[in-house]
Amino acid sequence: MSVYDEKLRRLYERIARKAKLETMLRELRTQREELRAKVAELEELKLAEQADVDRLEGGSLSSIIYSLLGKSEEKLSKERREAAAAAVKYEAAARELAIVADEIERYEAELSGLEGCEREYEAAMEARKEELKRSGGEAAQRILRLETEAASCESRKKEILEAIAAGSDAMVTADEILNELGSAEGWATWDMFGGGLISDLAKHSHLDEAQYMVERLQAQLGRFRTELADVGGIFTGSQVNIDGFLRFADYFFDGIFVDVMVMSRISESIEQVESTREQIDRVLSRLHELLHDTETQLAEKKSKLEEAVRG
Repeated sequence: MSVYDEKLRRLYERIARKAKLETMLRELRTQREELRAKVAELEELKLAEQADVDRLEGGSLSSIIYSLLGKSEEKLSKERREAAAAAVKYEAAARELAIVADEIERYEAELSGLEGCEREYEAAMEARKEELKRSGGEAAQRILRLETEAASCESRKKEILEAIAAGSDAMVTADEILNELGSAEGWATWDMFGGGLISDLAKHSHLDEAQYMVERLQAQLGRFRTELADVGGIFTGSQVNIDGFLRFADYFFDGIFVDVMVMSRISESIEQVESTREQIDRVLSRLHELLHDTETQLAEKKSKLEEAVRG
């Protein structure tokens, strides 16, 4: 292998990485704008819910009316739960926004270090072509073309594997959430039949853990979405669609946190997480198909390249 072969390979990898970063940054910036709007909306909701609590605790007219009706504690308890749920949703969205902002900053820094790689590649390619012209005509030109095509397949394979890794992480977390919700459902059933303090504490423990995992899954689905944006840019027409993935966490917080005693809410949340898991699984299946096709193409390119080199 000549010095130009290795230089072209390295420069091609830099160009591919630059293109990937640009695609990922476009997607992440879209996510950032969506999350900024969501955080602002949830902050308003959090403040409004807390204001309702403050009014009831502060002896407002409405609190006096509820007190006269004998419903003061019931109303205050309800408002406190709603305020807590709003605060949890706001904090989760704010953390998700911070994660996306950190990723954007990191990728922008990496991208700045790749400036000018296209010009370097073009210059190296011209030098390589001149070398091939001097060394032997059409066969050498074919080797150069096959080397470039093989490098493209290698880059595509790497991007698909990164998307598969992101989806697999999300799948594992979805399974863990289902396990926690299943346990909570079991304890809730026992609680309905007089399980007492132990079953109530166990149920809440599993719901708290599931809530934490939902936040983690949100971040993982964001990463999956970013990786898929890059893969989708290569495989036009691929059936990759995750628009619905990022909506289920709000449902989870509303359905579980505000009304943990309602058994049907736990069951509904299990159904929602199962639906999300099925979507992840479908996309992963498509990615594995794309990976197989790419690996087949890569093997063919390498085989042809070996034949061309042997002459």
